[in-house]
Amino acid sequence: MNPISRRELLSTFLGAPTALAAMSSGCSSSYSFPTGQFVGPSFEIGHKLRDGFRPRPTEDAWRNVDTVIVGGGIAGLSAAWRLRSQGYDDFVVLELEEAPGGTSRSDQSNLPGQTTPCGYPWGAHYVPTPMSNNTDFIALLAEMKALAEPPVDDAGEPVIAEQFLCRDPEERVFANGQWHEGLYLMDGADDDDLAQLKAFEREIDRWADWRDAAGRRAFALPMAMGSDDEEVTKLDLITMSEWLQRQHFTSERLKWVVDYACRDDYGGTAEQISAWAGLFYFAARRRKSGAESQPLIAWPEGNGRIVDHFRASAHDNLQLGMAVTEITRRDRAAARHAVEVVAVDRDERVHGWKASHVIFAAPQFLAPVLIRDFPEDRTRAAKAFEYGSWMVSNLWLKDRPVEDNGFSLAWDNVIHDSRSLGYVVATHQKGVDWGASIWTHYYPLCDDSPQSVRNRMLKLDWSEWVEVVLSDIEVAHPDLRSLVERVDVMRWGHAMVRPRPGFVWSRNRREAAQPLDTIHFAHTDLSGVALFEEAFHHGVRAADEIIC
Repeated sequence: MNPISRRELLSTFLGAPTALAAMSSGCSSSYSFPTGQFVGPSFEIGHKLRDGFRPRPTEDAWRNVDTVIVGGGIAGLSAAWRLRSQGYDDFVVLELEEAPGGTSRSDQSNLPGQTTPCGYPWGAHYVPTPMSNNTDFIALLAEMKALAEPPVDDAGEPVIAEQFLCRDPEERVFANGQWHEGLYLMDGADDDDLAQLKAFEREIDRWADWRDAAGRRAFALPMAMGSDDEEVTKLDLITMSEWLQRQHFTSERLKWVVDYACRDDYGGTAEQISAWAGLFYFAARRRKSGAESQPLIAWPEGNGRIVDHFRASAHDNLQLGMAVTEITRRDRAAARHAVEVVAVDRDERVHGWKASHVIFAAPQFLAPVLIRDFPEDRTRAAKAFEYGSWMVSNLWLKDRPVEDNGFSLAWDNVIHDSRSLGYVVATHQKGVDWGASIWTHYYPLCDDSPQSVRNRMLKLDWSEWVEVVLSDIEVAHPDLRSLVERVDVMRWGHAMVRPRPGFVWSRNRREAAQPLDTIHFAHTDLSGVALFEEAFHHGVRAADEIIC
């Protein structure tokens, strides 16, 4: 790779400090570039739909069904799970991709030099232990046999079986040439830094204990269980960065942790994300003041373990490789199956379903594209949803890098000065701390213009992005290139909704969740935050709208 083009590439995606460190390490002339490819999600059908592709099935290609679920991500799979649990079998789930799960999908493959397969995530890789009020999620975990025995503690809170809790060490951060335990950089922190950290913790404690007149928490998972009191919702009108300023939090160490949290959960910086969402990240996961955040549940394949459970529950009702191209509402007085759904399979055969109900479990930006005669006010609401792009890369290592620079390898490994989120170690949950491994590297593209960043993402070729990933990680692991055999990359063009200021508690977001005749809506974006609990809630809610 040309040194100048490499410098420009790394400066653009990693920032000047990390790029400088990567450039100083150089590239050995004997280095052999790893194999790999771009994988998942399909962009072609989306571009064809944008250009007016609307095929029609032949008369003999139509089938009647009670419910069509459009989208096989967590929301769609949750809706299917709920219907099945209530004895409803007359439904079909149509998923565009060859694998279900959306950004919670996973895969598995053999480790280098081994015949034992290992799971790894392509997106979401953990969920916090739910609190006792989230009964639906607790029921799911019980069904997955993830609860301990006894399943609740003395306070009535669920207890997760130890093997499913994230194994220590959980996280570390690379800064000043070495690894440090945890995410907050304690090394070198002065008295003012530590005082501001304690003050921030007290503020999070205050919100964890806060209750409105109805007894609701300020922030809860799912958010529908939380408060809509003005004292809480007005936080949505300013950025998290502005909130920090108003609270006189000026410590660069604290601001970095808060910014990392915003990039990690929302794909945007503290200057782009609302203060409501920023505080939600910290307070919704803390049961009460003085308590630690809820323990994390993690599997080698991440939330793909939940997807696999849902998939088994859906059975043959799940149809993959089905690109929905059109949804049409008909006169309900004239026919029981008043909604027509058209889809094209991977062999370009056109299929049609006439349904009594549709659960639209796809992102809102697709609703005006796929649903004919979508109302103008709903179209305006859908346009208010903004989505960030992500690049997720899985690296196959034949052995671990030498660890002689501080705190030992953890599950989550973050590089302080990088624009990436670092990497997660798939084999960590297996208790294997040596030998071959798979690392999952996460990079949110946090530019202010989502469309321009998506265009830039699609213009990168595979080798350019792999160079970014390797250069990022080798700042902390100089021997990385000699150990990596393969790198596969997934591009998520609309990975997660962005809770920018004024959106989470906007009329647009709330109205988007309302049914349109017998079309019901279910997706994590309807909460304004892209979390498993929100997608699960909306899937269950939409299914209940049909059942009731």
